Amino acid sequence: QVQLVESGGGLVQAGDSLRLSCAASGRLFSSYSMGWFRQAPGKEREFVAAITWGGGNTYYADSVKGRFTISRDNAKNTVYLQMNSLKPEDTAVYHCARSNTVYKIGLLSTDFSSWGQGTQVTVSS
Repeated sequence: QVQLVESGGGLVQAGDSLRLSCAASGRLFSSYSMGWFRQAPGKEREFVAAITWGGGNTYYADSVKGRFTISRDNAKNTVYLQMNSLKPEDTAVYHCARSNTVYKIGLLSTDFSSWGQGTQVTVSS
């Protein structure tokens, strides 16, 4: 069973940057696509970004495109989310997730079966 541990969240001001990390335990990290989702209070979980197993393809929600960058280091079993030009509406708990199946990519939460506990990101105006 894979364990995912996020870190890097915090309280920042609008316009600031943060870099989230997600460290994965277990084997075959480099065979799975990884994703970032977020959930704000009172709202449903929403897709933020995803990256394929080798890092060759990335996908973003329209709301973060051009501001956020997902990347991975398969040698370190870690996926990152670089967040620039943060806005108050980015405030949420951010979760990383591993896809259900090796060598496949999906952008729905149901395409991912392993989730981290999340890290809080708060952006003040």
